[in-house]
Amino acid sequence: MKGFYTILLLLVSNTFMTFAWYGHLKAQQLSPKFSALPVFAVILISWLIALFEYCAMVPANRLGFVDNGGPFTLFQLKIIQEVISLTVFTLLAVMLFKTETFRMNYLWSFLCLVGAVFFAFKK
Repeated sequence: MKGFYTILLLLVSNTFMTFAWYGHLKAQQLSPKFSALPVFAVILISWLIALFEYCAMVPANRLGFVDNGGPFTLFQLKIIQEVISLTVFTLLAVMLFKTETFRMNYLWSFLCLVGAVFFAFKK
């Protein structure tokens, strides 16, 4: 069960992270007022969003880490996080940024990441 909650928290965390890192680009497209904000203000807004990312990421790592009774090693946690991060990013990029298209080379890249997960969990 700890593994399930860890992955769920990582999904939440990476959703906030993706919005913190890339959401301002979409906001620029939607609002000329947002485009006029100085970069410092955009950084502050991103930090506020990233706070929620950390509120999910830190508990996910503590809950999932093997030394805390969780099912994952440190390397496994990181690799899982990267795959979730790229998956969340891809979904949001395709859904929110209509100018982005999913190409075959991205699919091959994702398959390599799935291979990374496989090898990270191989004993």
